[in-house]
Amino acid sequence: MSTTINTTPKLNNNPPSLLAKDSKTRKKLELNYRRAKQTDHSPALDQLAEQFDYQQCRDQYWQAPEFSLLYGTPLWDQASAAQKLILNHLYWVAYYTQIIAAEVATIYFNQTSATGLYPLTDFRLVCDTLDLETSQERCHIQAFQTVIDQVEQILFGGNLFGQPRRSPFRETMIFADTNQLKNWWKGMQLQGFGLLSANNTFLACQYLTVRGLRTLNGKLVQHKLSHFYQQQEAERNPIPTQISYYHFLDESFHFNTSTILSHDVGGLLPAPTAFERQLVNLGIRGCQRDHYHVSVAINGIFWYDPALYGTIAELLTSPLFGLSAQECEAMLWACFAQETEGLHRSFQTHQEAWLSYQAYLDPLPFVDQTNKSMALMKGNSMEHYLKLQSRALQSFFQTNPFPSTSPKAN
Repeated sequence: MSTTINTTPKLNNNPPSLLAKDSKTRKKLELNYRRAKQTDHSPALDQLAEQFDYQQCRDQYWQAPEFSLLYGTPLWDQASAAQKLILNHLYWVAYYTQIIAAEVATIYFNQTSATGLYPLTDFRLVCDTLDLETSQERCHIQAFQTVIDQVEQILFGGNLFGQPRRSPFRETMIFADTNQLKNWWKGMQLQGFGLLSANNTFLACQYLTVRGLRTLNGKLVQHKLSHFYQQQEAERNPIPTQISYYHFLDESFHFNTSTILSHDVGGLLPAPTAFERQLVNLGIRGCQRDHYHVSVAINGIFWYDPALYGTIAELLTSPLFGLSAQECEAMLWACFAQETEGLHRSFQTHQEAWLSYQAYLDPLPFVDQTNKSMALMKGNSMEHYLKLQSRALQSFFQTNPFPSTSPKAN
């Protein structure tokens, strides 16, 4: 009885490696991951958060004065030196409250994207990069939350801008032009995209296009904030300033990841279907809608200022500022419904953002003209803003009883 040995080689059913086709892209990914891992600032941020004591740095600016709440408005012009410090600190609190909300969503969608990309041969490098960034996001959130909670507890006895930990399926903007129905629909869209991108290579990759736009917005502001750290001796910077700087360094690598995956790796994938193109363009238009509004209250975060009126009124009528109801109403009109230096600065930042978004999207062939031209964002104007505030303030004072009690201040 003879035995026949099958010498036919076994077929390799694994898909071909996309990264092997482009050594330049792989080297970019390897270099970005290696440097991000080597310079991971998570241990430093954890230590800074543990050491933070508001009483030790409440008499210092945490970033340049122009990055203060309602800078360049009558409130800033009339504020005392001590009140200007509070407005500077509250800018930090408000800004990073928004960053927390964005990073909670990033943690979730990093993982759904990694799920969609991991089946590709040789894509462990990409997934390891997203895992590292997810771990860093958790660290960032913890550091921000520590400072926010302590500052607002001391100033107000509770949160003013600070929020309970949010679901990734909520509106990204904390102070948005929204309602219950819009919130529900946005949640359905985000959950649907998460499910689709976890099983679709193109969508998993191109989530990073939207992430790149949002990170680019943050990078524009945080780069300016980092100048304050660099202008002083490192050890003389207050802890919140140091946290801002280290976060900026981490996010620079995150932006690199978004760019490489959306531009370089995306170019290695098969051309998207009409359905895939439509979904990605809907996501980019959603980013345009989120970033359409301009906030005079906080330059660099595209909040919907009418949603902020109640919060600002609480601040103004607190013992920290001590305005009467009548004085507060007059101040809200002066700050939000008049052309001010602060409004011009905020629109300048808004223009810098949409110009940068245009440049970022220009190389991507599947992005439609409405998104490449940033038509929605460009449609805003100071004239439109001021008319909106005038109508919204009238409605606010007609439909909302003016706060009779204010947060406790110390």
